[in-house]
Amino acid sequence: ALLGPLAVAGAVALSGGYRLGFGVLLLPALAACRARGFIPAARASQLARSYRFLRHLENRVQMFADAQTHCLPESDSAQERIARALGYPNRIALTKELQEQRTRIAGVFAEVFGEQRPEPVSRSGALRRLWRAIQEGGLDPELRRLTEIDEDTLQSLRVLAGSLAVRSMESAARQRLERLIPQLLSAAAATPAPQVATARLLRLIQNIARRSAYLALLEESPQALQRLARLCAERAFLAEYVINQPLLLDDVLDPRIDWLPLKRADIAREIAHARAALAERDLETDLQSLNELRASLSFRLGMAFICRRADAVATARRLASLAEAMLGALVTLAEHDLVGRHGRLPGVGLGFVVLGYGSLGGAELGFASDLDLAFIYDGDRAGLQSDGPRPLEGAIWYQRLAQRVVSWLSMATSAGHLYEVDMRLRPDGSQSLLVRSLSAYAAYQNGRAWTWEHQALVRCRPVAGDALLGARLQAVRRQVLCRGRSAIEVRSQVRTMRTRWRAERDRSDTRYLDLKQGAGGLLDIEFLLQTLVLIHAAKRPELLKATASRVLIGLCDQAGLLPVPGARLQQAHAAILDRALLCTLDGRHRLVERDDAEIEMLSGIVRHAVASLDLAPVS
Repeated sequence: ALLGPLAVAGAVALSGGYRLGFGVLLLPALAACRARGFIPAARASQLARSYRFLRHLENRVQMFADAQTHCLPESDSAQERIARALGYPNRIALTKELQEQRTRIAGVFAEVFGEQRPEPVSRSGALRRLWRAIQEGGLDPELRRLTEIDEDTLQSLRVLAGSLAVRSMESAARQRLERLIPQLLSAAAATPAPQVATARLLRLIQNIARRSAYLALLEESPQALQRLARLCAERAFLAEYVINQPLLLDDVLDPRIDWLPLKRADIAREIAHARAALAERDLETDLQSLNELRASLSFRLGMAFICRRADAVATARRLASLAEAMLGALVTLAEHDLVGRHGRLPGVGLGFVVLGYGSLGGAELGFASDLDLAFIYDGDRAGLQSDGPRPLEGAIWYQRLAQRVVSWLSMATSAGHLYEVDMRLRPDGSQSLLVRSLSAYAAYQNGRAWTWEHQALVRCRPVAGDALLGARLQAVRRQVLCRGRSAIEVRSQVRTMRTRWRAERDRSDTRYLDLKQGAGGLLDIEFLLQTLVLIHAAKRPELLKATASRVLIGLCDQAGLLPVPGARLQQAHAAILDRALLCTLDGRHRLVERDDAEIEMLSGIVRHAVASLDLAPVS
């Protein structure tokens, strides 16, 4: 079959991170793989020659048969005619060339994905017979005994066999799945949670049953299959991510997954490259592309974190950078859409800023975090008219810009949605206008905002939009936070708010500690730092240089404001954040048992600091 070599050539292109078919887009993808150093130049040139050879041969075969076929005809005379049509002296010369090209391609595949190590024939054969029996609706008890299949796995196999995706498979794909099932079950059996891994792997197979390229890659890449099995056994969040968005298999199958660069600059480059192409497509395709890229980068960040190639603080910071870049892309899309419909507003720059609060503002985003946002525009343009065929007043223009961003963040695509959005921190709360002018925002912060809203301002920063307007917003933030305040009053109000939050949100009990809301958790660190900023920023404005907890701890320590050593508090913050992220990836609440000696010791440091500043909630 000619499709075998073609699929291998396509697989090499896929290994470079390109979600492309095996048609005219393969050669540009191959060139990009070569340019980025994923494939040596000589190998890339050879693959390109092999691809052209196979394509020409496939075209001749289809012309001869007048059918959509991918196999050489069996008769010698037919092969002789095809060989001469392609310029070969006889069919033997053509067959020799075909075998040489296939061997070269297989060699590249083995280099990229590693050699397959088949498991013992007896086990594999028994599992294949078991799978056939399940598809036929029967099951020999002796066969089940030999394979040692538990009832849950048996039921999962029955569900897969009965699914429409499997029942409608073509013969070649069905045979490939038959070969893959034993490998899959063996890979799951080698994990710490075989039944969990098997159930998730079989759900994934059901979702990709009609994508024969993925089945081929899993069958021919045992290392990738083992990596996928471990993921399904140990990391529920990432496993469900892949099951629901099978395109992420490209990342799982990528042999470079363990050393792909994922620093903030690397993320920014990838998204900048994607943004450059957005204007060439329609809106639906653009949003789909952004969702796929966000899912891929989030998944890769998760893999880097669980493999300990990145610590918790760096991972949270990179997740925040990813969200910022996505917001920037959406603002650009929304601006282009509005300009196309209604024209531009007079003035320099966009005059619109997205403010990030909470985890986003503090550059400490989690894998499942929502985005706390507010939208601010240049009030000087509120009454101006846009210059398009259907002009809008400035205030309405900015309102629609913000509406598009919020809508597109949560819009469902086949690759999921970007982020959940929380708008409750905007001035006057969730019932107020979606977007406010800078002057209205400043007036609110200076006149009507509560202490808890000024606390939130400590972890607030512009994350997308107009840089000039963002600088003016930062000036408003500095002016508000540098106001002189009564230390006693600030402590009292912070303590009251912490007491309320603890009562409403803390999941801790006698056995478990809530890593975020519990005593000595992440929120205690945030409230402690916010209190110090509100009390001391008037005399120490350098405290406003950062919004991230780790950096703020260092600034407060340098200023001599912490009741505990700054390094110890940073250690506590990093360790608790690490456990919280792991809980999310495990698909469970951010709870740890209180007999965890390390967490108990470090959370005790936080509790001591909170009590020393008289911020402990009233019980």
